[in-house]
Amino acid sequence: MPRLHDPFLRGQLAIAALFLSLGFQYATWAARIPAIKSDLDLSAAEVGVLLMAAGVGAAVSFPAVAWLMRRMGSRRLSLLSQLGLALLLLALAAAPNYPVALLVMCADGVLVGCLNVAMNAQGAALEARHERNTMARLHAVFSAGSLLAALLASGMTAATGSVAAHFGVAVALLVALGATARTGLLDDGTTPDGTTPGATDPAAADTSADPEPARRRRPLPSRLTLWMCCAMVFGTVAEGAMNDWSALYLKDIAEASAELAPLGIAVVSGMMVVARLFADGWRSRWGDGRVVLIGSAVAGTGLAVALVSGGVAPALAGFACMGLGIAAVTPCVYAAAARQGSDALTLVAAMGTTGLLAGPPLIGFLAGASNLAWGMGAVAASAGAVALCSTRIRWTSPAAPVAPSEAAPA
Repeated sequence: MPRLHDPFLRGQLAIAALFLSLGFQYATWAARIPAIKSDLDLSAAEVGVLLMAAGVGAAVSFPAVAWLMRRMGSRRLSLLSQLGLALLLLALAAAPNYPVALLVMCADGVLVGCLNVAMNAQGAALEARHERNTMARLHAVFSAGSLLAALLASGMTAATGSVAAHFGVAVALLVALGATARTGLLDDGTTPDGTTPGATDPAAADTSADPEPARRRRPLPSRLTLWMCCAMVFGTVAEGAMNDWSALYLKDIAEASAELAPLGIAVVSGMMVVARLFADGWRSRWGDGRVVLIGSAVAGTGLAVALVSGGVAPALAGFACMGLGIAAVTPCVYAAAARQGSDALTLVAAMGTTGLLAGPPLIGFLAGASNLAWGMGAVAASAGAVALCSTRIRWTSPAAPVAPSEAAPA
């Protein structure tokens, strides 16, 4: 295939393998939560804590991920964390009791944080090196990985009730994806902001004689980074909650039939994949800021109108608006954070992982205190909060598309 000689395409395929791995691994264990609950004899509250453990691991991983990124670089960190996530599936299947399962899920959150930062750093570096947008398509591959895992889980569940057998097949696929990624990832000489380690930087030169002020400033994120963190948290809370609670809302609140209830997650996931396939073109035409602002406003407004209207058809329409509007938020915010440097990207990615993993349990707690309609209302409000945060973020101007023949050499 001659097109594989294109360095941009080769890097894009390798990084896409990482995104596919993360979506696949996450959805693989999530699909077997009922079986894990039964095997370990857990209550509903204990399952909620188990899910929260992954979010806690992601939240506390920020200092370690920032250090690992500086020490190892995005290439090595992404490959090691991808392999670690594959092995954790086996550890979760073999967990003999609840405390061990909690430790496994906490470690899963840490490694998800590592891979999330490293693979998005690779994607941002690929965009900077070749001056071509690709982050949205990479995130579409993440959604496709979740869909692939759901299909595999359905088939394995029909064939065997063994979680270990299912996870064994998943690990084999993840190892193959890791081998695919290894051949085309960008080397660690390219940082997320497109610079080369060791290159002279004017700002760095001004403080080289007095490293102490720089060391004191490092732990304090800028106001711009904090706004990105807020946008990322609210965006991933909305994304994760829609995946986990849409089917239950259709069944319990909209009173959909058992056959129609699974359409909730199908509508959300399908619209997200489609939107992310086209979002890089939108970014080039209108700019990241406008895509995020309009998209999140459509997502929040569409879902809110659906909740007020009630019924199955309005709910599905609202879910479609949410999937369409929220899809481009995380790719755009990741790209903007990468331009602020690796520390900003690490913090924003950690907040994104935390929102994705901790958001659904929080919505569940809110629904338990009232009902799921109020919980989904909080999801709509989260999308609205993304729109507000986007107005405080400094976005770049729309990038002009670059023909493959004009791409910078690797």
